[in-house]
Order: sequence, then structure tokens, then C-alpha cells
Amino acid sequence: MSARAVDEPHRAASQLELLFDLTFVVAVAAVTAQFAHEIAAGHGLAGVVPFLQVFFAIWWAWMNFTWFASSYDTDDVAYRLLTMVQMAGVLILAAGVPAAGSRSDYGVITLGYLVMRIGLVAQWLRAGLEDPERRRTALRYAGGIIALQAGWLARLVLVETGVLPSWSGLPFFVCLAALELAVPWWAERVRATNWHPHHIAERYGLFTIILLGESVLAASRGVGGALEAGEVGGPFLVIAGAGLVLLFALWWLYFLGPAGDGLTDRRHRSYLWGYGHYGIFAALAALGAGLEVAVEWNGHDGAASPTALGYAVAVPVGLYLALLLAVHVLVVAEPVILPAAVLGCAAVVLSLPLAAPWIGVAAVVAAIAAVCVLLVAITIWTAAGARRGNHGEPVPFP
Repeated sequence: MSARAVDEPHRAASQLELLFDLTFVVAVAAVTAQFAHEIAAGHGLAGVVPFLQVFFAIWWAWMNFTWFASSYDTDDVAYRLLTMVQMAGVLILAAGVPAAGSRSDYGVITLGYLVMRIGLVAQWLRAGLEDPERRRTALRYAGGIIALQAGWLARLVLVETGVLPSWSGLPFFVCLAALELAVPWWAERVRATNWHPHHIAERYGLFTIILLGESVLAASRGVGGALEAGEVGGPFLVIAGAGLVLLFALWWLYFLGPAGDGLTDRRHRSYLWGYGHYGIFAALAALGAGLEVAVEWNGHDGAASPTALGYAVAVPVGLYLALLLAVHVLVVAEPVILPAAVLGCAAVVLSLPLAAPWIGVAAVVAAIAAVCVLLVAITIWTAAGARRGNHGEPVPFP
């Protein structure tokens, strides 16, 4: 297992990586469906913390494998088998999502996370054995993961047995999550791994598409529920159509600026860029839950108020726009996305749900979609003007 070249030409995601991502489709669908259930029951705020906790486990496992594979994808038998072990862990984690959401039982999720981490530790130990130049880096990764996995198991046992009060679970989680984030920084201080910037940018883009697809799936579940209840009308059509347009606009905004070139020139900002995507990915997953409930609600009485349903869509969109701007400016010399336009649109989006009691949820979702479409149009027009030649030659849209 030798490190792959940083400047390897035409580096792209492998078939195994695409199969690996499919297991995360199941996990994300499970956590999105659980969060949608909490929103529909009027417990959206209470469901935010469990949603973010479970999604952290999903995102962190995906990200650890992604960056490892960017450096050490040998694609031999041992590598494939250990990757499949991690896939099995993802599916176990997904099976534990309902228990975590309904009764705060994180036993199955912790087991799935343990299986995923065991597979990755074995990969790092193999890299340390077969890549002498980066042996210390690989062993630091393996040691850090093992120590933290012991911490996760201790958290589960101490809270479940009552040794620690139930309220201590969240502070314990925050501390362990912070240490998880610190492991790559600590390990790579010895010698950096050979991750490929364009490969990483592609992998993050693929996961973004997966999360957008999950939003489509969640919205389709809401459509199915509304059709089954016979609640098809004007508001239903508006929310369904506006939700689809909204997802198209968010996709367009993400892929306006190529991140691969920026990561090539600014490798030292990769931590902030990569970690910042947790919020982007979580926002897209939460948006799927919000759209599902908004479509299924369709004007009939429910536990969630119109304002709450509006914010279930607006808050993820606003966070997505703000965080997308933050990670974008980290790696580009000349921002394609205008900060003033993004922040202004985010502020408008976050204020729209206040009008939901008077104009309805459908109008709020439609207005949010219209604001995002306007932002796309402004960005395209600005980018085209900046790239236009001195003689006025037309340029293709970003």
C-alpha cells in the first residue's frame, strides 16, 4: 500500500467508492425520515440535537474513508474487503436511527460506528506497515481512532448504566466529536498524506448530489402521503413544484465554482473547507425532512404550526447559503458567489416564515425557491460579466 501521487492526472472516483456511497444513501434516508417525523409531531427543535449527533457519525465516517481513499486507494483484495466492512457498519448504524430518535437509544448506532472504525483502523495499520515514509502519520491515525472509539463505548456504557446522568450524554458527545476532528490535524503534523485535490472535490460534489437526491426522495414520500390522504390541491402542487425548483437552484449554486483548483493552490485550508461541509451536508439532509413534512402537510391541521413548517425549510436553506459562501471563499482567489448577494438572500429566506400564518406554507416555500433562483441568476450574470473578454465575446454560463 503505497501513497498515490498528489498530481495524478485524470483521478476520478472509483466504482468501489460509488458503491460505498450507496450505503450512506440508506443511512441518510433513515436519519432524514426520523427528523421529518419529529417535525411533523411538533418536536422539530427537540429533534435537532439527535439529528445532528447521528448525522455527525454518518458524515465523519464518510469523510474519513474519503480522505484515506484519496491517498491510499490500492483497490486490491484486502482494500476492498476492509472497505466492505465499513459499508456493513454504515448499514448497522442506519438500522439504529429509529431507536436513537424515539428513545435516545444509541446502542446500535455505536455498534455500527465501531464496525466502521475497525475497518478504517485496519486500513491505517496496513498503510503504516507498507508505507515507511508516512508510517508515523498512519499510526497516529490508527491510535487516535482506537482511543476515541474507546471513549464512545465508555460514553454509551456510563450513560446507559446510570453512572453518569442522562444530561451528560451531550457534553460527552461534544468533547469526543471535537477530539475526532482533531485527530487528522494531529496525525498530519508529522507528514501530510497524499490526498488528491481534484479527487476530493469530486467526492464532495458526489455526496452533495446524494444529499440532494435524498431531499427529492423525502419530498416524494411527502407527495405519497398527501396522495394517500386525498389532500391534493393548489398548495400541494405549489409546494411540490417549488421544492423541486429549490433543489435545482441549490445544486446550481454548489457547482458554480470549481473547488479542485482552489484546493490545489490552498492545501493548507483543506481542514476548514472539509469540516465546513458538515454544516452544508446536514443542512441539505434537514431540508429534505422539511420538504417532506411541508408537502404532506398541505394545509390540513397538524401538530406543527405553519411558521414552524416554514422554518423547517428556511433554516436549512439559509444555513446552506451562508456555509456555502464560507467554504467557497476559502479556496478561490476571486469569489464567484457574491457575499453581499448570498447574505442578503439568506436574510430574506430566514424572514419569510414569519408571514406563513397569513400567506400559507406553500407561498413561503415558493418564495424561498424564488429567492434562490434569483441568487443563481445574479451569480450567473456577474460571473459572465467578469469572464467576458475585452471585445465582448460571449462566454458560457458557469
